[in-house]
Amino acid sequence: MYNDNNELVDIYIPKKCTATGKVIQPKDHAAVQINIARVDERGVATGQLDTVVFSGKVRQAGDSDDAMNFHCIRKIKV
Repeated sequence: MYNDNNELVDIYIPKKCTATGKVIQPKDHAAVQINIARVDERGVATGQLDTVVFSGKVRQAGDSDDAMNFHCIRKIKV
C-alpha cells in the first residue's frame, strides 16, 4: 500500500520461496534469504545481487542445496 506521498507503507511484504514458488508465511522462522553477489570477469563484485529465498519446509526436507544449485545454474548462468 502506498500513502499520499507515494511511499511504501506496508509493514510486511510477502516473499516467495525460490524452490517451490509458494508464499512464505510470516511465522515461518526457519525461512532464509541469501543474497548472491554478481562478479565480473576478474572476480570483483559489481554491486548487483541475486536473492534466493527458501522456506522452512524446503530446508527441513534437505532440498535447499539442490534448489540453490539449480537456481545458480539456470537463472544466474554460472
